[in-house]
Amino acid sequence: MSDKQIRLETRLRELESVLVAYSGGVDSAFLAWSAHRALGPKMLAVIADSPSLARAHLRDAISFARDHGIPLEVIKTSEMDNADYVKNDQLRCFHCKNELFGKMEETRQRLGFRHLAYGMNLDDRGDFRPGQKAAVQHEVLAPLVEAGLTKLEIRTLAQAAGLKVWDKPASACLSSRIAYGNPVTAAVLTRVEQAEEHLSRLGFRQFRVRDHSGLARVEISSGELAAALTPEFFQNISAALRELGFSYVTLDCQGFRSGSMNAGTMPSLASVSHANSPA
Repeated sequence: MSDKQIRLETRLRELESVLVAYSGGVDSAFLAWSAHRALGPKMLAVIADSPSLARAHLRDAISFARDHGIPLEVIKTSEMDNADYVKNDQLRCFHCKNELFGKMEETRQRLGFRHLAYGMNLDDRGDFRPGQKAAVQHEVLAPLVEAGLTKLEIRTLAQAAGLKVWDKPASACLSSRIAYGNPVTAAVLTRVEQAEEHLSRLGFRQFRVRDHSGLARVEISSGELAAALTPEFFQNISAALRELGFSYVTLDCQGFRSGSMNAGTMPSLASVSHANSPA
């Protein structure tokens, strides 16, 4: 066991009991798995079910928790009822996480747990992530940051532990596919989800379908991009996505990159003190 993993599990035991915000991605899955090792039944993974969570991701998250005996509660969140979330400006993620952590706090009080935690890692601190502001406001701990763990280190530790999520591609919520300023609606989320399911069925693994007012901008990872550069693929993806309601379909020549909707976005969280970060 690495020094950082020991540090993580020691810190988790110090918490005595904790609710873990869980999405099924490698960071939150590794944190939930580690918390279960450290605390057993004194931890609970909590996943938010809403229209912005793809059904395939929900199924995978539930399956991982079941396979490892991790206690799990699925809660309904209502960010779609919040006009500030629906209008989809650059603080959308704050409103989403504010809703999540608020519901988790209600669950914490109801069940008598001591702390909330989420899967922020050391690399996340330099990205534009308004959700971190919500975490600070709700006093949500970031044990992976406290242990000094980077994304690569988390993947390495997860692989060593035999966790099948170790190489799972990063995947933010479906709302992150919608260009800022375009309202988040259930219909648009469904359109994006179905478009990405189609790409998955074609065998692609790391990709995004970005929705720009009905124009689909398809990003595919550089390692898989060559498979998309065929007339057959163009015809297939154009027909399938236009049938879903997209007016135009385009393939992004830069390929997949996480957070491409944030290009040119200036972080507005400089005033937030990351109290959970190590000195």
